[in-house]
Amino acid sequence: MVKNVSIVIPLFNEDESLPELYQWIKRVVEENGLSYEVIFIDDGSKDKSWSVIEKLALNDSNVKAIKFQRNYGKSAALQVGFQAATGNVVITMDADLQDSPDEIPELYRMVMVEDLDVVSGWKRKRHDPISKTIPTKLYNWAARRITGIYLHDFNCGLKAYKLSVVKSIELYGDMHRYIPALAKYAGFHRIGEKVVQHQARKYGVTKFGLNRFLNGPLDLMTVAFMGKFGKKPMHFFGALGMLMFVIGFGLIFYLGIDKLFIHTTARNLAQRSEFFIALAAMIMGVQFFLAGFLAEMVGRNSSTRNHYLIEKEIK
Repeated sequence: MVKNVSIVIPLFNEDESLPELYQWIKRVVEENGLSYEVIFIDDGSKDKSWSVIEKLALNDSNVKAIKFQRNYGKSAALQVGFQAATGNVVITMDADLQDSPDEIPELYRMVMVEDLDVVSGWKRKRHDPISKTIPTKLYNWAARRITGIYLHDFNCGLKAYKLSVVKSIELYGDMHRYIPALAKYAGFHRIGEKVVQHQARKYGVTKFGLNRFLNGPLDLMTVAFMGKFGKKPMHFFGALGMLMFVIGFGLIFYLGIDKLFIHTTARNLAQRSEFFIALAAMIMGVQFFLAGFLAEMVGRNSSTRNHYLIEKEIK
């Protein structure tokens, strides 16, 4: 029997919060008459998290558990959780009790009734220090401009997806921040948003360091590039190469006309700064073209080159 919801919970060293989170989820889904499965992915915890999850799984057949041998990161945990999910709606949340399971019924309704592909949580009122909230606002602004998806909170862990969405995308690195963008590039354009409660952390400490403020923008550029040019890299590098060639040849043409017909007694071309700018532009143009050719050759040998997502088929 297909479940109504699959609740995917990646975790790392959250043994104190897990029993309370599980009981909270169970109470909410049962009160709302939803069939469910809870998938815990232990991302190489060093505390007693796995022991807690084992006990939960033994006492409830709705609990699934996966443990990594070492810490791989949230994206890897979500990817494995998505592969294991079977519910019509897949809901993700963090294990630290800062995401409220009370949001589950409405998230489920928005996907099933409003026919949204993705519903992203928006923590309008956050219980985080200013050192985290200000960079987050800047990051969300940049993500909106680059992806064209107007969400207030890309990094909110509380999200809901149609099952077909999570089966159509692949997460790696730190791409979990950009699942809405990955969904959009996979052809799922019905993306909504819901204001959700943000609880103050009750147990433990945050697992995110300052490196996410560096990795986040880099991953954003990767997602945007792969979404637009992943199967046609020459369109990107070739355009830049042509631009550089036009600049270089334009300057060379200008210098030649100037030397032959206007300032015939002027200093040698090699003594003019425009000559070196033109030379550098042409060299850069060649490099961009080479990068495009190499990317096309790599893509041609990729196993996913002709992998296309088919929604429906009649035979």
